[in-house]
Amino acid sequence: MLKAKTVSESAVRDHVYRVFPNDLNSNHTVFGGLVMSTLDRICSVVSERHTGRVCVTASVDSMHFLGPAKHGDILVFMASVNRTWRTSMELGAKVMAENAHSGEKKHIVSAYFTFVALDDRQKPIEISAIIPETPEEQRRFEEANFRRERRRSEMAERASRNLSSITTKNTVFVS
Repeated sequence: MLKAKTVSESAVRDHVYRVFPNDLNSNHTVFGGLVMSTLDRICSVVSERHTGRVCVTASVDSMHFLGPAKHGDILVFMASVNRTWRTSMELGAKVMAENAHSGEKKHIVSAYFTFVALDDRQKPIEISAIIPETPEEQRRFEEANFRRERRRSEMAERASRNLSSITTKNTVFVS
């Protein structure tokens, strides 16, 4: 049996990124794809710290852009494991925008990622359990199961829709 690990053993709490003009979209706010890519990389680091294995992104859900960041802001990225299952884990990610001059901070992005650990043959492998220590970590641990059930339900619904489609030559009939 693998040794369980605490959330803090793998968490990234303070990854900073200064926003420069080349990071802005046509609305002069941070390009969302930059934030998404950075979050995916940080979550990759967190998942691999937790497992000691290569991990891949299985899904991203509930990515919410709550507010803009602008030129000169400092983005503060945070991510940690919310819960683990046999071969997969949910990570919670958050981004704050900080004005370096005023010190004002605002929450601009929240997201949930699912990562899967792989063995040397690129097959899912069993991972260590997570130990939530704080009340906030315990809340996220419990809420992760609800999100997992929703993801599974959505996956089953998509599979059901795909099975109900019959393709004949160039025509698709959907029941």
